[in-house]
Amino acid sequence: MILRLALALAALVALWLGARWLSRAQPAAVKKALIGGALALLVVAGLALMITGKLAGLFAVIAGLSPWISRALRLHGVWRTFRRMTGAAPSATADEPGQAPPAAPGTAMTRAQAFEILGLPPSADTDEIKEAYRRLMRANHPDSGGSTWIATRLNQARDVLLG
Repeated sequence: MILRLALALAALVALWLGARWLSRAQPAAVKKALIGGALALLVVAGLALMITGKLAGLFAVIAGLSPWISRALRLHGVWRTFRRMTGAAPSATADEPGQAPPAAPGTAMTRAQAFEILGLPPSADTDEIKEAYRRLMRANHPDSGGSTWIATRLNQARDVLLG
């Protein structure tokens, strides 16, 4: 009885602390925490399946969740850490698999390149530039799973064209 009461009280305190943190945290931190919690839950479920002798169920769960597991590992920087620990040669990508290499430092973007990146003709006005930038940034923002390299190039193109 006392043990159950202590566990319930601990759960309430943990819930209160979690809600307090959630109200003050940045969205990116909340996203990382949720993904980390989901991965921890997956590990616990996998251990439970192993302990009960249902190893085939564990493999089915892992196979079904592999796309999300891969994305979560990329989000938490596990691939970079693994490459650093194993001494693997750096790939031609920027921070994560699937990203293009960054532009060479000190290279300036021309107005023609900026219009090409935003997919606009050179005669585009300020409103068209802003709208194209917003549309492309919504689709390629790193917080939405987009590439940091592409977002950087979009920002650079906007800055070149709008000053």
